[in-house]
Amino acid sequence: MRKLSYFIACSVDGFIGGPDGDATAMVSYVDEEFLRFLVAEYPETLPSQGRRMLGVDDLPNKRFDTVIQGRVSYDLALKEGVTSPYAHLREYVASRTLGESPDPNVEIVADDVVGKVRELKAEDSALDIYLCGGSKLAGELIDEVDELVVKTYPIVLGTGMPMFGSGFALSRFALESTRTFGNGAVVRTYSRER
Repeated sequence: MRKLSYFIACSVDGFIGGPDGDATAMVSYVDEEFLRFLVAEYPETLPSQGRRMLGVDDLPNKRFDTVIQGRVSYDLALKEGVTSPYAHLREYVASRTLGESPDPNVEIVADDVVGKVRELKAEDSALDIYLCGGSKLAGELIDEVDELVVKTYPIVLGTGMPMFGSGFALSRFALESTRTFGNGAVVRTYSRER
Protein backbone atom coordinates (compact mmCIF):
# COMPACT_ATOMS: atom_id res chain seq x y z
CA MET A 1 0.00 0.00 0.00
CA ARG A 2 1.22 3.48 -0.87
CA LYS A 3 1.88 6.09 1.80
CA LEU A 4 0.39 9.54 2.16
CA SER A 5 3.29 11.81 3.09
CA TYR A 6 2.65 15.28 4.49
CA PHE A 7 5.70 17.23 3.29
CA ILE A 8 5.33 20.64 4.90
CA ALA A 9 7.23 23.79 5.86
CA CYS A 10 6.53 25.38 9.22
CA SER A 11 7.79 27.83 11.80
CA VAL A 12 9.34 26.74 15.10
CA ASP A 13 5.94 27.26 16.72
CA GLY A 14 4.20 24.97 14.23
CA PHE A 15 2.52 27.36 11.79
CA ILE A 16 2.63 26.78 8.03
CA GLY A 17 1.78 30.41 7.33
CA GLY A 18 0.24 33.51 8.81
CA PRO A 19 -3.49 33.73 9.57
CA ASP A 20 -4.13 34.30 5.84
CA GLY A 21 -1.78 31.47 4.82
CA ASP A 22 1.08 33.74 3.76
CA ALA A 23 4.34 31.80 4.12
CA THR A 24 6.71 34.16 2.30
CA ALA A 25 8.78 34.63 5.49
CA MET A 26 10.01 31.05 5.02
CA VAL A 27 11.20 31.46 1.43
CA SER A 28 14.51 33.06 2.42
CA TYR A 29 15.57 29.79 4.09
CA VAL A 30 15.56 27.96 0.78
CA ASP A 31 19.22 28.82 0.22
CA GLU A 32 21.77 26.99 -1.94
CA GLU A 33 22.40 24.20 0.59
CA PHE A 34 18.69 23.62 1.23
CA LEU A 35 17.86 23.73 -2.48
CA ARG A 36 20.54 21.09 -3.19
CA PHE A 37 18.85 18.88 -0.58
CA LEU A 38 15.41 19.34 -2.16
CA VAL A 39 16.70 18.65 -5.67
CA ALA A 40 18.58 15.53 -4.53
CA GLU A 41 16.00 14.06 -2.16
CA TYR A 42 12.57 15.48 -3.05
CA PRO A 43 12.74 16.85 -6.62
CA GLU A 44 9.05 16.26 -7.30
CA THR A 45 8.04 18.60 -4.46
CA LEU A 46 9.43 21.54 -6.43
CA PRO A 47 6.70 23.10 -8.56
CA SER A 48 7.09 22.56 -12.30
CA GLN A 49 7.83 26.23 -12.94
CA GLY A 50 10.63 26.18 -10.34
CA ARG A 51 12.06 22.95 -11.76
CA ARG A 52 12.28 24.59 -15.19
CA MET A 53 13.98 27.69 -13.77
CA LEU A 54 16.55 25.49 -11.98
CA GLY A 55 17.16 23.38 -15.08
CA VAL A 56 16.05 20.18 -13.34
CA ASP A 57 12.77 19.65 -15.14
CA ASP A 58 13.99 16.32 -16.50
CA LEU A 59 14.73 14.77 -13.08
CA PRO A 60 12.70 11.62 -12.45
CA ASN A 61 10.29 11.48 -9.55
CA LYS A 62 12.00 9.76 -6.60
CA ARG A 63 9.30 9.51 -3.95
CA PHE A 64 5.96 10.69 -5.28
CA ASP A 65 3.90 10.36 -8.46
CA THR A 66 0.73 12.02 -7.12
CA VAL A 67 0.02 15.27 -5.28
CA ILE A 68 -3.08 16.38 -3.41
CA GLN A 69 -3.54 19.89 -2.11
CA GLY A 70 -6.27 22.08 -0.74
CA ARG A 71 -8.00 24.95 -2.46
CA VAL A 72 -6.08 27.67 -0.57
CA SER A 73 -2.73 26.14 -1.59
CA TYR A 74 -3.89 25.76 -5.18
CA ASP A 75 -5.10 29.36 -5.26
CA LEU A 76 -1.51 30.54 -4.71
CA ALA A 77 -0.60 29.06 -8.10
CA LEU A 78 -3.79 30.27 -9.78
CA LYS A 79 -3.01 33.84 -8.68
CA GLU A 80 0.25 33.53 -10.63
CA GLY A 81 -1.59 32.22 -13.70
CA VAL A 82 -0.36 28.66 -13.14
CA THR A 83 -3.17 26.11 -13.50
CA SER A 84 -0.99 22.98 -13.15
CA PRO A 85 1.68 23.71 -10.51
CA TYR A 86 2.90 20.10 -10.39
CA ALA A 87 2.55 19.08 -14.03
CA HIS A 88 5.14 16.31 -13.49
CA LEU A 89 2.73 14.58 -11.07
CA ARG A 90 -0.92 13.52 -11.11
CA GLU A 91 -2.64 16.46 -9.45
CA TYR A 92 -5.69 16.50 -7.22
CA VAL A 93 -7.20 19.56 -5.55
CA ALA A 94 -9.69 19.13 -2.71
CA SER A 95 -12.33 21.81 -3.11
CA ARG A 96 -16.06 22.01 -2.60
CA THR A 97 -16.24 25.44 -4.26
CA LEU A 98 -13.90 25.39 -7.26
CA GLY A 99 -16.30 23.51 -9.53
CA GLU A 100 -14.70 22.73 -12.86
CA SER A 101 -10.94 22.27 -13.09
CA PRO A 102 -9.09 25.03 -14.98
CA ASP A 103 -6.56 22.46 -16.26
CA PRO A 104 -6.92 18.94 -17.74
CA ASN A 105 -4.03 17.71 -15.53
CA VAL A 106 -5.82 18.75 -12.32
CA GLU A 107 -8.71 16.71 -10.95
CA ILE A 108 -11.03 18.38 -8.45
CA VAL A 109 -12.13 16.25 -5.48
CA ALA A 110 -15.35 17.87 -4.28
CA ASP A 111 -16.65 15.11 -2.02
CA ASP A 112 -15.18 12.34 0.15
CA VAL A 113 -11.53 13.36 0.01
CA VAL A 114 -10.72 10.61 2.55
CA GLY A 115 -12.25 8.03 0.22
CA LYS A 116 -10.27 9.41 -2.72
CA VAL A 117 -7.00 9.24 -0.75
CA ARG A 118 -7.75 5.66 0.30
CA GLU A 119 -8.38 4.82 -3.36
CA LEU A 120 -5.04 6.41 -4.35
CA LYS A 121 -3.20 4.60 -1.55
CA ALA A 122 -4.58 1.27 -2.78
CA GLU A 123 -3.14 1.77 -6.28
CA ASP A 124 -0.24 -0.38 -7.42
CA SER A 125 2.72 2.02 -7.58
CA ALA A 126 6.24 2.12 -6.19
CA LEU A 127 5.84 5.85 -5.49
CA ASP A 128 3.80 7.54 -2.78
CA ILE A 129 1.34 10.45 -2.50
CA TYR A 130 2.49 13.96 -1.61
CA LEU A 131 0.12 15.92 0.62
CA CYS A 132 1.12 19.46 -0.27
CA GLY A 133 -1.19 21.32 2.07
CA GLY A 134 -2.95 23.06 3.47
CA SER A 135 -3.96 23.11 7.06
CA LYS A 136 -7.66 22.29 6.68
CA LEU A 137 -7.05 19.43 4.22
CA ALA A 138 -4.31 17.98 6.45
CA GLY A 139 -6.78 18.10 9.34
CA GLU A 140 -9.35 16.17 7.30
CA LEU A 141 -6.73 13.61 6.29
CA ILE A 142 -4.86 13.29 9.60
CA ASP A 143 -5.88 9.63 10.04
CA GLU A 144 -4.59 8.83 6.54
CA VAL A 145 -1.17 10.48 6.95
CA ASP A 146 1.51 7.76 7.12
CA GLU A 147 4.58 9.98 7.10
CA LEU A 148 5.44 13.53 8.14
CA VAL A 149 8.38 15.37 6.58
CA VAL A 150 8.52 18.62 8.53
CA LYS A 151 10.79 21.38 7.27
CA THR A 152 11.12 23.67 10.29
CA TYR A 153 12.55 27.13 9.72
CA PRO A 154 14.04 29.16 12.62
CA ILE A 155 11.27 31.72 12.85
CA VAL A 156 8.35 32.23 15.23
CA LEU A 157 5.08 33.48 13.76
CA GLY A 158 3.13 33.70 17.02
CA THR A 159 -0.16 32.93 15.33
CA GLY A 160 -1.32 31.64 12.01
CA MET A 161 -2.36 28.57 10.10
CA PRO A 162 -1.48 25.39 12.07
CA MET A 163 0.00 22.29 10.43
CA PHE A 164 -3.27 20.44 11.05
CA GLY A 165 -6.46 22.47 11.09
CA SER A 166 -8.51 20.00 13.10
CA GLY A 167 -9.91 19.38 16.52
CA PHE A 168 -7.87 17.70 19.22
CA ALA A 169 -6.83 14.18 18.26
CA LEU A 170 -3.77 12.42 19.59
CA SER A 171 -1.78 10.83 16.76
CA ARG A 172 1.58 9.20 17.44
CA PHE A 173 4.51 9.30 15.06
CA ALA A 174 8.02 7.87 15.46
CA LEU A 175 11.06 9.97 14.56
CA GLU A 176 12.93 8.35 11.66
CA SER A 177 15.56 10.96 10.80
CA THR A 178 16.72 14.51 11.41
CA ARG A 179 18.80 16.70 9.14
CA THR A 180 20.09 20.16 10.04
CA PHE A 181 21.24 22.94 7.75
CA GLY A 182 23.65 25.83 8.13
CA ASN A 183 20.85 28.39 8.02
CA GLY A 184 19.15 26.85 11.06
CA ALA A 185 16.51 24.88 9.18
CA VAL A 186 15.78 21.35 10.37
CA VAL A 187 14.05 18.57 8.41
CA ARG A 188 12.53 15.82 10.53
CA THR A 189 10.92 12.69 9.11
CA TYR A 190 8.38 10.75 11.14
CA SER A 191 6.44 7.57 10.44
CA ARG A 192 3.03 6.92 11.92
CA GLU A 193 2.84 4.46 14.75
CA ARG A 194 0.03 2.06 13.89
